Amino acid sequence: MTNYTAFLAHERVASGTRDDVQRQILSDLSEHKDSILVFDDETGRVTDLDYQGTMAGITPQPVGRPKLGVQAREVTLLPRHWDWLSQQSGGASAALRRLVDAARSQGRTVRDRQDAAYRFMQGLCGDMKGYEEALRALYRSDSTSFASAIAHWPQDVRLYIDSLLGLNTSDQEAG
Repeated sequence: MTNYTAFLAHERVASGTRDDVQRQILSDLSEHKDSILVFDDETGRVTDLDYQGTMAGITPQPVGRPKLGVQAREVTLLPRHWDWLSQQSGGASAALRRLVDAARSQGRTVRDRQDAAYRFMQGLCGDMKGYEEALRALYRSDSTSFASAIAHWPQDVRLYIDSLLGLNTSDQEAG
């Protein structure tokens, strides 16, 4: 499940599932909702949330396949593949989902993480001192120069960039 992080100016104000973030913004920060930027924690992309409703208008999503966005499509496999899949816990579909999720979690390359950090920085940090130097250092994989370029940026921003880059985020989780 994708998580999201919301920023008001340069302060992290909400984090969690899409519904959790939307609910928190509507309940605690509704007067600032037009100034809040929400980012996808995997891609770093700015994400729009629907604030037209009220707290009562946010209803829990039904549990099961519609919530997951399950789509039926054809998969062509050899008999030995079907045999192996049929022996897996939860059946073929569950086994394929687990395999895809495992590959996705291991498959995030350094470039994917750099691109996510870039998209976040582009959305929130473009006017900050050292922005261009930070981007150059980011894509050179020069962690020393990158850290130096963003050292004076707000802590929430630095911690979120670290999380997008897959660096130690224990400080962020505690905050």
